[in-house]
Amino acid sequence: MRYAFFLLLLNSCGFDEPVVDDDDIVIEDPGTVLSIPDGFDFSTYHDVKINIVDDGNYAKYDIYAYSDELYDAGTETFENESGEIVTETVYKSDVLDRLIFSGVAKNGTLQQTINLPKFYDKVYIRRNESLQFTASIEDIVNQEVNFNAAESKKSIKSSGLKSTTDYLYSVNGSGQLFQVDPLTGLLTDLSKMPMGSYTCAIDQENKLLYSIGRSNPYPLMKYSIEKDIWETVANLGIGGPRLDYNANDGLLYFSTKAKLYTFNPATGEKLNTWNIEGLDSTSGGDLAFADDGTLYLCTFSGLYLLELDANNVFQSTRISADSLPFQPTSMTFDSNQELWLANSASSSNLIVMDTQTGGWQYKYGPDANNGSDFGRTINDLTTFRVISENVNDTDTDGDGIPDIDDAYPEDKEVAFEYFTPSKYGQGTISFEDLWPTTGDYDFNDAALSYQAVAKLNSDNMAVQLDFTCNIKANGAGFTNGIGFQIDGLLPTEIESVTGSVFTQNFITLNQNGTEADQEKAVIILADDVDNILNETKITIRFTQPISTEKLGVAPFNPFLIVNMVREKEIHLPYMSPTSLGNNSTTFNGTNKDEDGNYISDNGYPWAISIIHDFKVPKEKVAITDAYNFFSLWAESGGLNYVNWYTDSSGNRNKDLIDQ
Repeated sequence: MRYAFFLLLLNSCGFDEPVVDDDDIVIEDPGTVLSIPDGFDFSTYHDVKINIVDDGNYAKYDIYAYSDELYDAGTETFENESGEIVTETVYKSDVLDRLIFSGVAKNGTLQQTINLPKFYDKVYIRRNESLQFTASIEDIVNQEVNFNAAESKKSIKSSGLKSTTDYLYSVNGSGQLFQVDPLTGLLTDLSKMPMGSYTCAIDQENKLLYSIGRSNPYPLMKYSIEKDIWETVANLGIGGPRLDYNANDGLLYFSTKAKLYTFNPATGEKLNTWNIEGLDSTSGGDLAFADDGTLYLCTFSGLYLLELDANNVFQSTRISADSLPFQPTSMTFDSNQELWLANSASSSNLIVMDTQTGGWQYKYGPDANNGSDFGRTINDLTTFRVISENVNDTDTDGDGIPDIDDAYPEDKEVAFEYFTPSKYGQGTISFEDLWPTTGDYDFNDAALSYQAVAKLNSDNMAVQLDFTCNIKANGAGFTNGIGFQIDGLLPTEIESVTGSVFTQNFITLNQNGTEADQEKAVIILADDVDNILNETKITIRFTQPISTEKLGVAPFNPFLIVNMVREKEIHLPYMSPTSLGNNSTTFNGTNKDEDGNYISDNGYPWAISIIHDFKVPKEKVAITDAYNFFSLWAESGGLNYVNWYTDSSGNRNKDLIDQ
């Protein structure tokens, strides 16, 4: 069976009867007619079960929604590595913006069910074992991801120093901080930088990485490897391609063109300036100190040894005598004193070079002919040495999770966080409020923007839920309430609900803040959506820690209460009303939902939920006019154009959408 799907454009969202003509004959403007498969629920997302098996040492996991599609971040004017000022479109990855949850395997397993837009077919799994990061991109198969750490482990490169493991930390002008395992060539994303950069240097003792932004005012940025936190030290007012940290004097050495400077890493104060003589090219390159304090520099012309003469000038001696077939952009020494370089390219190579002869070979990348390809530029390299006996295992709250991995290191009840849609994302639930009669299908009668954060203990069990929300569109003529039912919980499993806003006196609450006379746990966010036009956080504490499987996945079972008529609830398609709701279609007006499933006899819903910051159509603009591929998505039963609501090219008619 297939439904005929009509978009009906009425004169006002405030009517609770269809428009009629002078003879009281119902006039229905069919607008766009769609053919909708039987049972299609207009869902834009699905639940995905993550199954991780890890019988090894303690390790923290971070799970991200993964897409290899880059987004247009706009244009930026900056100085390139040749010293030229250019303006270019910047394309970035948003993978590290889409953290879903973190956790540690207990009894060898870590399992969570997450909520993902259907256009995601992969997840990014990052494993952190005492700052030894590894990562894997895993396919979603039949709404599951299965990951076994033992099967994914690769041998790691051990230096000549006992219990030391090297990782090559890398940055680029697109604002990516990542590492490469020097033995396997495996790449792991670590952080999104505040600004793209050509420079990075590590203070090994304090586990800090420094980088200078590539654009004016050229900020000196500091990154804590343990805490995954960026901060700006100072604006240097000068940019360039070469940077290293000297452990002997604790200073940053920075070079651009034929100059060498030192900076205080704590303040950004410039301390010394030297001239460099003898460089065949002054463009590009990097600085690197060997363990014995010898200073090396490379430019696009090759590798040089730098030595300070009696006149306080650095003299350069060229080591790589022949012209190189690549332009070096970066270099670093590992613990075995092997020198690693990267070249200027859209997909860089990693190269090992001998400091005595200048001999070299491609190790990883397109020119290595071993199947490796990073697919990104490496603008600078530095080495981070993970020394096992120096790992910081401080556990302030005694919950078994070291402070460096604990989101709440001073609260033993909370260790991790679980985000819906993601750490930096928001979801949207949009309603038409004329149920069971027909609306204008602009979906702006009430549009709720939200982010749900489940706080988990060290056993990956939920102890609290923070639901931060606001109404970002309210085109209704009614006074509507809004809330959600957690279908897997009883009211007695809730200890407290705080933050809800009530002004209309038609909602009765239990002592714990849940709604009274409900079989399941019902949370009313507000009895008037106008009360939450600004961002509001509702906090739900559980009487006992519960599994996230039992809790379910946000936005749970959301609903709108129409015009203070408590039994008149509007739900997502095929969702059940609460104990106080009534979908028996006894309300006034022409009944378009005789089945009581919140899908009209014309085939369309009164509510839609999107795990995305959905931009609602303008008043009286049908969703099929605002979004070009909505019709094709609906007619395919959700199989085609699954990202119809995103800002990908061609999806939206921006002049018909509230921005």
